[in-house]
Amino acid sequence: MEKLPQMQEDQLLEKISKGKYVLFFDAGWCPDCHFIKPAMPEIEKDFPEYTFIEVDRDENIDLAAELNIFGIPSFVVYSDGKEIGRFVNKDRKTKQQVEDFLNDLK
Repeated sequence: MEKLPQMQEDQLLEKISKGKYVLFFDAGWCPDCHFIKPAMPEIEKDFPEYTFIEVDRDENIDLAAELNIFGIPSFVVYSDGKEIGRFVNKDRKTKQQVEDFLNDLK
């Protein structure tokens, strides 16, 4: 999974303007993020049509605010620069919940 450097929303939208992306918002101090993180390689393998990008919420606090990310871990999905879905809340997420969310986008 690629880790996103600090950037603004316009820079992000340029980066993800072509293709399908899943932004995974997390933070080092977040226990629920640590819970889902070991499942991420399997989730990535199950959804090869997406490029997964890890976004540290604390390093990208302005970007998270611009995208209305107020709970982590959270997932925001883009296709050719347009948001097509979000699984954004402060609750712990299981591998099955994340995969169900991604399957529902198809």
